[in-house]
Amino acid sequence: MLFAKRQRMIRRIMIVEDEPLVAFDNEHLLEEAGYEVVATVGDAAGAFAVIAAEPLDLVLTDIALAGEGNGIDVARAARAKGVPVLFVTGNCSEEARALAIGCLAKPYSERTLKAALGAIERQLQGRPMKRPPAQLTLYEAAA
Repeated sequence: MLFAKRQRMIRRIMIVEDEPLVAFDNEHLLEEAGYEVVATVGDAAGAFAVIAAEPLDLVLTDIALAGEGNGIDVARAARAKGVPVLFVTGNCSEEARALAIGCLAKPYSERTLKAALGAIERQLQGRPMKRPPAQLTLYEAAA
């Protein structure tokens, strides 16, 4: 008997990161792991445009962004469209916790990011949680 691999709920991801090296590393890592990076943007305005125009399964965003707006504003827009948000930041405020499915503390490794996405996938599917990475804090599914 063949066992089918579980269908991923998270396939299309947008990265919102204003540090070019971090954004590039995340984009490369996610694409190698089989995710489709729909867009990589460095500010809230760019994120709003993508959220309005593209179907997304997850938004990966820093809270502090260059320009007007921040990751919390991005999370509000994503939530309005039913898209879960994972904050990648040094500090998640209470307001951020109410808008996101989780928060991954910076700096993180490639392995930790992959494990965090796996944990979020399990949570969205309602499956029992394996041990999430220590840097990941999960909240109720906010989307």
